[in-house]
Amino acid sequence: MSLVIRKAEERDAPTIFGFIRELAEYERLAHEVDATQTDIAKALFGLSPRVFADIAEWQGEPVGFALWFYNFSTFRGRHGIYLEDLFVRPTFRSKGIGRALLKHLARRCLDEGLTRLEWSVLDWNEPAVRVYRSIGAIPLDEWTVQRMTGEALEQLAGD
Repeated sequence: MSLVIRKAEERDAPTIFGFIRELAEYERLAHEVDATQTDIAKALFGLSPRVFADIAEWQGEPVGFALWFYNFSTFRGRHGIYLEDLFVRPTFRSKGIGRALLKHLARRCLDEGLTRLEWSVLDWNEPAVRVYRSIGAIPLDEWTVQRMTGEALEQLAGD
């Protein structure tokens, strides 16, 4: 096995954008992608990035990524990591690559004194849910994600 997890570099922007499009297809959400490669490059590699990415390479080929940012727990008084996207190309799944990306982020949490690693998963994505349960992740059933976009966001901001 030749697996390397590394910090994304500016040259990875086209690859990351490609992974995002592949992930959107897998999640049946391609119609919701309006980001451009330029948007992603600017967010990850601009003057003050607030989002970060790690690349998984299998035998030198980029095959997956984790895109994440720092969150904060007021109850714990410390930061954590929120994993926005985790994706491994289908032909490279079942090789431990997704788990390695998660392990890499878990190590970052411990090394930086962060209190937690969190993410969301679509309820129909049973293969992912099985992996997450196998590593000890637990669902937070008592919490419901809330989202505001588009017109509702604009209306609230205008009030």
